[in-house]
Amino acid sequence: MKIFIKIIILFCIASVLNIQKTAAEEKIKIGLLVPITGQNSEMGKSIIKSVRLAVNKIDNSAIQIFPKDTASNPATTLRNAKKLFENGIKIIIGPIFNENLIYLDELKDVTFLSLTNKIINNPQNVISAGINADSQLKTIVKFQKLNEINKTIFLIPKENYKEEIEKAIKQSKIKTKEVFYYDSDPTKLTKQIEKITKYHKRKQNLEDEIKRLENSDEINKEKKIKALEKLDTLGKVNFDSIIISDFDESLKSITTSLLYTDISPKKIHFITLNQWFDESLLKEINLQPIYFPSINKENYDKFIKTYHETFNEYPNQLSFLSYDLIGLVYYLALQNELIIDKKMFLKKNMFKGKMGIFEVKDNKINHTLNFYKVEDNKFKKIF
Repeated sequence: MKIFIKIIILFCIASVLNIQKTAAEEKIKIGLLVPITGQNSEMGKSIIKSVRLAVNKIDNSAIQIFPKDTASNPATTLRNAKKLFENGIKIIIGPIFNENLIYLDELKDVTFLSLTNKIINNPQNVISAGINADSQLKTIVKFQKLNEINKTIFLIPKENYKEEIEKAIKQSKIKTKEVFYYDSDPTKLTKQIEKITKYHKRKQNLEDEIKRLENSDEINKEKKIKALEKLDTLGKVNFDSIIISDFDESLKSITTSLLYTDISPKKIHFITLNQWFDESLLKEINLQPIYFPSINKENYDKFIKTYHETFNEYPNQLSFLSYDLIGLVYYLALQNELIIDKKMFLKKNMFKGKMGIFEVKDNKINHTLNFYKVEDNKFKKIF
């Protein structure tokens, strides 16, 4: 009997050691599809360096990264994705650009974490990991509630991503009074903004009131007229905030047109999308304060500092996202008992990365973002 018990104990010990050995030998293989050659090669190389930083930070030899070139070409992307799959890789970070996704549905057993923020018409095995419009609008909804903003107008450019914005408006259930579409062409833009803000009517209101006073017997009418002559328009607009789904110079063109039509950010909340702490906004005093949802600035600044100290250069914005995606895949792999497959992204999970919180469910990734405003030459965190 004692001998039998000893045999059982030895068998159990051997089984435990075998499990530990198997776990130790298990590898987390992650593919990386980025442009290493071609006009976007600097972006791709920056992402590779960022991934290296993430792997070093996790410090687990089980993680193996396999980079391949997309050359910013859909056919090359598919060819190299197949090579990664033949090497047993079922999770691939990349590609960057939406146009490189078109053939990837051929690899049904591979999940691609694309760095794009577009979610419409992607292949079913592609998960958009970029900061999509839905995540941004949900953050704006929170700002609306905190500030009792009830009359928001939405300005959307007549560009190829307007469908993304329209879908996000429905999904986020954001309160909007009206939605307007505008041309990016500056010659058309100002006239459109004039119409949206009823500029000519407010201008006429001012002229009419001055004439009325001139023809009246009111006391101190000269003083009142002088005060009115300092104004550009008279009368309130029927909205309390404007969401501008644009960035860079197009954003500045819109805000300039709004200022021209006497719509001031001091009275109306100017809110925008797609900002990665564009420092040129700090110089635009007239459009401040302007608000936007975004990643965590403190962590972003730390990442840039670490990256620069390591490589003596500055990263592109997508490098920060790829850094977090390595951590996300590693975390989900641990939750999935180191089995690397598409099931990792089906179960509801929350992962706190440098960018903020990733919400993973049903093959979708959304981000819980922070909210900032540009004011007094600073980026100020609201929440």
